Amino acid sequence: MTVKRNLLKVIWYLILLTVSLLFCFPAVYMILTGFKTPQETVVFPPTLIPKVWTLNAYREGLSSGLFGGYLRNSIFVSGMIVAGTVVSSALVGFGFARLRSRFRNLLFVVVLATMMIPSSVTLIPVYSMYASIGWIDTYLPLIVPAFAGGGAFSIFLTKQFFEGIPNEIVESAKIDGAGWMTIFLRMFLPNSKPVLLVVTIFAFVNSWNDFFTPLIFLIDPKKFTVAIGLNTFRNSYGAAMDIAPLMAMATLSVLPILVLFLVAQKYFVQGITTTGIK
Repeated sequence: MTVKRNLLKVIWYLILLTVSLLFCFPAVYMILTGFKTPQETVVFPPTLIPKVWTLNAYREGLSSGLFGGYLRNSIFVSGMIVAGTVVSSALVGFGFARLRSRFRNLLFVVVLATMMIPSSVTLIPVYSMYASIGWIDTYLPLIVPAFAGGGAFSIFLTKQFFEGIPNEIVESAKIDGAGWMTIFLRMFLPNSKPVLLVVTIFAFVNSWNDFFTPLIFLIDPKKFTVAIGLNTFRNSYGAAMDIAPLMAMATLSVLPILVLFLVAQKYFVQGITTTGIK
């Protein structure tokens, strides 16, 4: 039985390894292509590992100076969105988890129901509203909504996590005369690092990869984010013989997400596994 069990484990791990390699192959090919020469990017059959390693694709992609501006714009927008999402979702999630109200459950259902509304349905009225107050071609339509709750999914995560904190902590704090804001700041926030890091990762990835929203509300090319900037590189190099600059800039665009996930992966798994467990 032990030999059979170990054999099944080996087979299962081999299957998982094979599937993992299939999923990782496009990313590996993108990274390695950024180090190839123009001649090697069009060779057939294509090669995976460059025969001649070069940084010319990175120099060419960064020589225009536009991509550096795209990175700065994305860092600013994503940073503000992450800050707004973490703060507002924590406050709203704490309210749904601990404050008692007759319409609390109904309001929470309404919040979750917004996840089923496609963004294309609300696009025209939202655009008209922002245009009437002069927010078009600014970062405000991208940033301000993050400070208004942070999204239904982030609220759901924080609410479920806060409900898992023992109620005895709240009762003892009330006996000592602490108010709700003191309880939130001094007891709940210090213990909610895992779920807040999960919210941070999701908010950063969604804002960094968002193509549709900046495309609608931004007009000035100098204000474009990385997602739109990559599209300009696709138009310049995607149909050309040399796609190495496009692959190099794509590698730079995903680098912040990889670094964030590698740094916070322990808390990411911990937040996902503990969310919803009372």
